[in-house]
Amino acid sequence: MANSRADEWQSRGAYFSWGPADESADPVQIFHVQMGDAEAPLILLIHGWPTSSIDWFEVANQLSTDHRVCALDFPGYGFSDKPQKWGYSLVRDEELIEFYLAEVIGAKAGVVVSHDRGDSVALLHAARCVEDRSAMRLEHLVLSNGNIFLPMSNLTGAQRRILDPVTGPEITAALTPAQLAQSMGASTMTPPRNPDDPDVEALTATFAHNDGPKVMHETIQYLVERSQNEQIWLEKLTHAPFPVSLIWGVYDTVSPPRVATYVWNNYLMLRHGGGRLYFIPDANHYSQVDRPDAYAKVVRHALDPSEQLPGPTEFELHSPLLVDSSRERLSASADLLQEAAPTGG
Repeated sequence: MANSRADEWQSRGAYFSWGPADESADPVQIFHVQMGDAEAPLILLIHGWPTSSIDWFEVANQLSTDHRVCALDFPGYGFSDKPQKWGYSLVRDEELIEFYLAEVIGAKAGVVVSHDRGDSVALLHAARCVEDRSAMRLEHLVLSNGNIFLPMSNLTGAQRRILDPVTGPEITAALTPAQLAQSMGASTMTPPRNPDDPDVEALTATFAHNDGPKVMHETIQYLVERSQNEQIWLEKLTHAPFPVSLIWGVYDTVSPPRVATYVWNNYLMLRHGGGRLYFIPDANHYSQVDRPDAYAKVVRHALDPSEQLPGPTEFELHSPLLVDSSRERLSASADLLQEAAPTGG
């Protein structure tokens, strides 16, 4: 039976052909979606591993009421081509993002919102922007629930086995789209999803398109790239002129909140460009799927340039929490005590 959510997402999109500029791989067909007013401020949504742009289904619907929302499926994912032994990499995907922004949608300025593996691609693109090598002026970078500092992560046993060059091909050859989707729905979403849940059915459909599981042991190799370069990418952010915010679902055990707090405390809290750290209660690794309303509201809250104090973003139970905003320095202990001392009269 056709899956209505996957069918609807695919019906919104279109395709374009792309290949690496150095012609080191054959061109592939890339699926992408554009929503909202073409003249409205741009938000580019970047998906993670092993899913696709359909992760943003609900969030894109909400943000497109006042933004031009664009998203694509990287090679090896979703409704894009998934050739075996194509040479999947973060570097190629970042090159694709730059091509998409410059040649397909003609973006001059915009916001990038990313998740999971997409955070790594976004960090590479942010480094390009810091070096003034992008056709688009990056106005705000929003990262969410990704292993952006691997020593703080909890890679699962399944991830490690798929990453292994011996066991990886064996596992992915035997894995069905339904098994993969149902496993993810049960372990990375809150509350755990049943096989007939619309999000799980949508994942099954997108995994099945062009037999996605067969290349998962190739696409997961991004973790090797990540481990070799994450320090460089994070240090680049400390010099970025644009705000960098983090949005994190607190129930995530693969990319736990300690990943976000470590990166915030060591790279983002004390910087000139601005940015904010948010936690979303009752949300797991796929915070944009678990609580799309809250996620979309937090994105808008992060983009609001007015000064915001830490606390709930709304006075309702389970509201997202603004944990911190960046500043140029931390107060000394004596300064804090002086501020707290009562004034004489």
